[in-house]
Amino acid sequence: MESRCLCFPGLMKEDKEQRYFLENGGTLLEELVSSCKGRWRCNPIRTYSAKEIEEATDHFKSFIKDDSFSKWYKGTLDDRPVLIKKYVGCYKNEAYRDIAVGSQMSSHKNVLKLLGCCLEFPHPALVYEYVEPGHLNPTGVIASTGLSLSWKMRLKVAKDIANAITYLHTSFDRPIIHRDIIPTNIVLDKDFNPKLCEFSFCITIPEGETQVKENVLHWTCGFLDPDYAYTSFITEHTDVYSFGILLCVFLTGQKAFDINRPENKDSLPKYITQLIEKEGWMEVVDPKILEGNIGEEQQLQLKAFLELALKCTERKREDRPLMIDVAKELVRIEKSVSCPSRLA
Repeated sequence: MESRCLCFPGLMKEDKEQRYFLENGGTLLEELVSSCKGRWRCNPIRTYSAKEIEEATDHFKSFIKDDSFSKWYKGTLDDRPVLIKKYVGCYKNEAYRDIAVGSQMSSHKNVLKLLGCCLEFPHPALVYEYVEPGHLNPTGVIASTGLSLSWKMRLKVAKDIANAITYLHTSFDRPIIHRDIIPTNIVLDKDFNPKLCEFSFCITIPEGETQVKENVLHWTCGFLDPDYAYTSFITEHTDVYSFGILLCVFLTGQKAFDINRPENKDSLPKYITQLIEKEGWMEVVDPKILEGNIGEEQQLQLKAFLELALKCTERKREDRPLMIDVAKELVRIEKSVSCPSRLA
């Protein structure tokens, strides 16, 4: 064995990559079959070799961003730029789910298109279409440039992402719940069209049921549905709550969770409600929005947007609207007036 290691390092690497491919491929196939329920609705994606991914990223030197379970890189494959997400740590199952659901959602215009994956690493790597300026930060600002979006663009992002989530809830044999609707899981392309990404924590509601129990909670601080936290049951309204927090972030320009917030820092909706009671609803609005061309009609949009956000974040899930109704209301709000400017 020692001589093989010294004399045939290429073969050893190939054996290792083959083992990873077989291990990851088998588990991914199970996830795909489960997710698609035996009906192959997934869009075809390509498999890449570890060598192709390493060369595409200059051996992972083209780093963009990271989170708790993956690292993002810019790369070049087939003579075109791509985004590559490489999973790390103990998140293999999340990677398989990301591929399975992502391949089903890739045809939607407001979802980051999954082009392929590599199964030859200990943890899968995913290859996506390249978009820039790219990800939003936790306050809804464009992370790469620091630019704040205008009110018109915030409303458009909210409307289009609501459309993508509605598709996830309603267009498959069983509703798929995203469970991680946060600003950093949204990217913008060159035309400022928003795209939802990150399907690692999706869960499917069983056929004939309206909820599913998950004993291990997953959440991002500030976005956790209190009903889910209390009962461990996930429903379509779980996503509605998180989306409502997203609306609050877009409206206020604040993080969902901020230790520096003076009161109710664990709840942006409570903070908003108290601020409205003390100083009026316009004090809630991000000052950068108000720097733009905001007239009486835009103020009516802002107020309707705020009311929708608070409705989505009602503590009891039965008091929240369905995602399809949220999407319709955002279309109505957007059509109520034409707003100028793209960036504030």
